[in-house]
Amino acid sequence: MRRIKIFDTTLRDGEQSPGIALRPDEKVEIARALEQLGVDVIEAGFAISSPGDFEGVAAVAQASTTATVASLARAAQADIDAAAQALSGAARSRIHVVIATSALHMERKLGLTPDEVLERIAWSVAYAAERADEVEFSAEDATRSDWAFLAEVCRTAVAAGASVVNLPDTVGYTTPAEYVGMFRELRERCPELDAVELSVHCHDDLGLATANSLAGVTAGVTQIECTVNGIGERAGNTSLEQVVMALRTRSDYYGAVTAVDPALIPATSQLVSELTGYPIAPNTPIVGANAFAHEAGIHQDGMLKDAGTYQIIDPAELGLGMTLPLGKHSGRHAFVQACTTAGLSIDPGDLDAAFRRFKQLADLGAPVSLEDVFQEVRA
Repeated sequence: MRRIKIFDTTLRDGEQSPGIALRPDEKVEIARALEQLGVDVIEAGFAISSPGDFEGVAAVAQASTTATVASLARAAQADIDAAAQALSGAARSRIHVVIATSALHMERKLGLTPDEVLERIAWSVAYAAERADEVEFSAEDATRSDWAFLAEVCRTAVAAGASVVNLPDTVGYTTPAEYVGMFRELRERCPELDAVELSVHCHDDLGLATANSLAGVTAGVTQIECTVNGIGERAGNTSLEQVVMALRTRSDYYGAVTAVDPALIPATSQLVSELTGYPIAPNTPIVGANAFAHEAGIHQDGMLKDAGTYQIIDPAELGLGMTLPLGKHSGRHAFVQACTTAGLSIDPGDLDAAFRRFKQLADLGAPVSLEDVFQEVRA
């Protein structure tokens, strides 16, 4: 089993979601939960972006004991200096240097030529390497970059001292097969990548963030960048809980593991939701209220006989339980079990009438009281 490192950017990319502004003490609270969860790297913020973010990075750096703490920095001296200063109290620090490498970004946003971008990478990575324990280099908009140029970018970053190279799908543009092809070609063009950690950072604009990140694992990456609850810019980032549980559930396919403790995922998810004000939709995989709920009669019948019929994850791994909520689609077996669980004694002669009355009430869409159902039937 290969070990995949989890780089959590809830406190940086996640906080870039509209309306989220975490205080330093709130960042520390989440960071402590992330350490207990077992993440390897906590990206605590973008130190130069605001005084509050600088304080947040510094506070997380002081509070963290086991995880590497990172701060984002553009390929500029002021950014790197701010990151280094904020990270000075960390047990292990990482400066995350980023610059765009797609033609669109280089020409329209940066106003730089490809050669000038290579010069900035060489200088900024080397400068950062003198000021932190680790340097991660990210080629922003990598999936829309020219692959031949991207190979030169990777070669330059590794030569300058980057120990991690991240090739992000910044705008959620790529597909799993295309992403695998990109990594394989870059490793052929740039053998130097075999000496460093390879990372993915995917956005969910087309709903493919988790699929693309897992595709990266099949292509040999050793780090996944993600956020709790999948929060982040625009449609969000790869969801930590989804990639962790996908690797765990399909270890037969991926042959990879993480250090994350699944039993702590629900509490961490709830904490992030509460502090950010971003609710969790009921149908959210892994952490949604309905993730392990089965209402359809066919499903409920199967679950009562063998949970494996309709459930690929044992909710007990997450400290959760399976539920069989009653509704208009529920079957007789689940109805009987719900009555038994509620302590209602079922006279065989009343069962058919009670079940019919339950269905009538359930069709109205209002909550149904089993006690009321039986009182009506027996009246």
